[in-house]
Amino acid sequence: MSTHQHSGAFLRHRVPEMIVGLCLLAAPFILPHLGMSADLLTRILIWGLFGLGFDLLFGYTGLLSFGQSAFYGTGGFVAAYLLTAGIVPHMLFALLCGVVVAALAGLAIGYLTLRRTGIYFAMSTLAFGEMFYFLENSLFKEYTGGENGIAGVPPPEISLGFTTINISSGWPMYWFVAAFFFVGYLIARRIVRSPFGAVLKAIRGNPKRAMALGHSIQGYKLTVFVIAAAYGGLAGGLLGVFQSYMPPDAFALDTSAQLVIQTVMGGAGTLLGPLLGATIWLYLYEGLQQVANIGAYWKLILGIVFVVLVTVFRHGVAGGVLDFMQRRRKTTKVVDDEADSVSMAPLSIVPPIANRPGAPVLEARGITKQYGGLMAVSDVDFSLSEGEMRGVIGPNGAGKSTFFAMLAGELPTTKGQVFFRGQEITGIGVTAVCQLGMSKSYQINQLFEALTVRQNAAIPVLARSRGKFRTDMLRSLHRSEGLDEQVNAAIELVGLRHQADTLVSELSYGEKRRLEIGLALATGANVLLFDEPLAGLGPEERVHVVALLKSIRKGRSMVIVEHDMDAMFELAERITVLYEGRKLAEGTPDEIRSSPAVQAAYLGGMDEHESA
Repeated sequence: MSTHQHSGAFLRHRVPEMIVGLCLLAAPFILPHLGMSADLLTRILIWGLFGLGFDLLFGYTGLLSFGQSAFYGTGGFVAAYLLTAGIVPHMLFALLCGVVVAALAGLAIGYLTLRRTGIYFAMSTLAFGEMFYFLENSLFKEYTGGENGIAGVPPPEISLGFTTINISSGWPMYWFVAAFFFVGYLIARRIVRSPFGAVLKAIRGNPKRAMALGHSIQGYKLTVFVIAAAYGGLAGGLLGVFQSYMPPDAFALDTSAQLVIQTVMGGAGTLLGPLLGATIWLYLYEGLQQVANIGAYWKLILGIVFVVLVTVFRHGVAGGVLDFMQRRRKTTKVVDDEADSVSMAPLSIVPPIANRPGAPVLEARGITKQYGGLMAVSDVDFSLSEGEMRGVIGPNGAGKSTFFAMLAGELPTTKGQVFFRGQEITGIGVTAVCQLGMSKSYQINQLFEALTVRQNAAIPVLARSRGKFRTDMLRSLHRSEGLDEQVNAAIELVGLRHQADTLVSELSYGEKRRLEIGLALATGANVLLFDEPLAGLGPEERVHVVALLKSIRKGRSMVIVEHDMDAMFELAERITVLYEGRKLAEGTPDEIRSSPAVQAAYLGGMDEHESA
């Protein structure tokens, strides 16, 4: 790419940041005409800053937390106490202390709650939020003021050495908080556009596949949880400084609930959605209470507005605007022209780990898997040679999927051991196995449906180049060395070059199957496990995938589980037959085809040309 193209891309990426900066500058001159005061706009910015962290957690990583008030209150009360007690005279340092304590609280709570997923995680965070509310009103009330909160928080002062800037209420306070929000927005935007952010989106879309492609998702989830806590702590500290009082309801469940409502209303996964949601929510919140004859009905009206907005805008107001803009973008011709100009490099393979000459690349010794009284796999030995393409067949219920999962490190064995290039990998987990150089595809597509083909292919390439976990949050994604070239090579290899910028959800089933194989290839693994790669394909796509599997053999060892017997006999050099959890036979395709035991158990005596 030329210098001119680089500068053009740089400017395009900075447009949203410039727009946000201009809006912050223009707001005091425009929004007061709509009845918005300086105090209201400042409060909106504080909620927007709080929402930036929550959007990274919920909108980008898919982790719904109902306990963010714990960090909002912690940061606020720590800063307020340090300032009112005179322990820390410098306002900025007190805010920093609040952020650090909130982040440490996030580290502890995240470590405990992220062991669970889904509703169990959400309820765990809710429980911790309620615990912090109780502690604020009981054990720590000497420091927090209990039900009275902390009054008398001094107004902000910024000492520059030669002079001191006193920030009064009103518009000066707005500019002070706006500066914090803008910096917070810039940091959050850098995070979501970094390799770290790309992995967060993958975790939101399909955590199981993100792990299988070599990412340690627990590390990413804990890190973003701490980041969200730090944003909450900063917002809480600014709240106390803004109103010269730190209220006890900062810890209340209602605070977390409002944060969730504002983010969903404005648009999760957009960064500006929480700010837009806070603007709508707080503007109506204040405005409706001042309308005569409404009385307590303002809550009902606010609820109706929320329901209408999330019904009309499926992805929130900001999400709806982005969807509209994407529909207006130029389509196929532009995408194809760009695809024609991308740089391409051969898809590299991870260099094989040194192995004993003649030793198997993958070996299973007497592996057994038992579930209670059910023996899924019993005492199976298996050996894959370097460069070999091995088939595994068997009737339904033969234990193929369980056997495959144990080979891939997804399932621990009840008995027996699995070795990869002489190193034991029994039950070490699919992430570690992928990092060693062995990857798998799935029978049921495990893709990142909300991402494009190009973004999907980037996830395994990032795992190969960065390792299981790295906190490169402020680095541009496309500055990762060799990333674009390897992504393009993987897409080209599976024949999806002209769909590179298409959302995976819009692909045909056959294209998704090819991408499923492409993700395993993009890890650079030299040992590949394919679980029924031809499942559900029509005759034409089947031919394409068989040709693809043949074309990628060089430099790789492969194991294929498949029901399509014609394809298996065409592809595999040797075939292992499982029956009722045991190894029934093993040999060349001709030996398996002519085996009376296999015909009786699996083929049922079919003619070799008869469809299986």
